[in-house]
Amino acid sequence: MQMRNHYYLSIDDLAHARGPVAELAYDGVGPNDFATALREALQMPVLFERWRAMQSAPDEVDPALGATDPAATVHATVDDVLRVDVDLVTSLPMSVVRHRMNLLIGANWTLRDMRAA
Repeated sequence: MQMRNHYYLSIDDLAHARGPVAELAYDGVGPNDFATALREALQMPVLFERWRAMQSAPDEVDPALGATDPAATVHATVDDVLRVDVDLVTSLPMSVVRHRMNLLIGANWTLRDMRAA
């Protein structure tokens, strides 16, 4: 059984948080939309495969970066006017979570804490 981790993340100004590649970036309007987008990005390989296809040597991309967790859960809530708190429970390593977050919203997020789930 893989170890599950609980990641506590925050996003400043979700309304303007977008990844660097428009075709891959989050395009929703609120915390529920973002939670859905992140959950899909972690549970299914679609976002990773789209990103990989854009690389100059797709076959050389580390396949471990494409790992998925069908049991990943994501909840996002508004903390104040601009900040959104995200609770994520997954067996995926931080390197995969970081990659998917950066594709979706760039560097507009912070890992606040991580614990065993």
